[in-house]
Amino acid sequence: MNLLLEMFTYPFILRAFVVGILVSLCAALLGVSLVLKRYSMIGDGLSHVSFGALAVALACGWAPLPVSIPVVILAALGLLRLTERSRIGADAAIAVVSASALAIGVIVTSLTTGMTTDVDSYMFGSILAMDRSDVVLSVGLCAAVLLLFVLCYHRLFAITFDESFSRATGVKVDWYNTLLSVLTALTIVLGMRMMGAMLISSLVIFPALTAMRLLRSFRGVVLCSGVLGVVCFCLGLTGSYLFSTPVGATVVLVDLAAFLCAWALGSLSRRQRS
Repeated sequence: MNLLLEMFTYPFILRAFVVGILVSLCAALLGVSLVLKRYSMIGDGLSHVSFGALAVALACGWAPLPVSIPVVILAALGLLRLTERSRIGADAAIAVVSASALAIGVIVTSLTTGMTTDVDSYMFGSILAMDRSDVVLSVGLCAAVLLLFVLCYHRLFAITFDESFSRATGVKVDWYNTLLSVLTALTIVLGMRMMGAMLISSLVIFPALTAMRLLRSFRGVVLCSGVLGVVCFCLGLTGSYLFSTPVGATVVLVDLAAFLCAWALGSLSRRQRS
């Protein structure tokens, strides 16, 4: 207990909790629509784009976040257009962009700074990487993401399940798909400081999949996913502090444990009904 109380005396831990809770909530809410639209691996692709952008930013001496955000948003919009207007599937398009951006980041890094602590923190996450200005920017953008998600909830629900019917009823499907891509891009960039480029997609995928094993209604899944995302992040960050393990990897293992428990409960419930 004393160790837990001591944890909250460190400012960087408090910053990590504030930003991590908001990012986890945003990722979990958006993850439901992304998983149902079979677009869940966009988080992995965009995180690699963000890594490439921040590698260029660090090489040029620029601030990483202001550079990464517009680049990742453009990449998300490009992926959306590429999958809509070509024969390339979403998974193939994401793989192409992901591998290309990661290769650019590695080449730029090797030719300039090398694998420094700054680059490593973006690859695998680090709670020490955030300063006060990053927290302010992250809180403001997360608040905007949550507000837009709540305001557009019904439209996002419609385009998630049936785009053709939504278009026939007058819903601006292309606009809301663009909005979903932009919100996802912002969330991925903000979450990289906590989880790293290699693990950020877990915040999008795991809570949604776990909630789908427990509930059936879209609203129930969305609410459950948001709660699970926040709880698993808090447990992961606390476990990371107590056992001196990497934050991103610990959060992923907690998410995995929650998914396995939900899978076991779901399987047991189905057997009892049968």
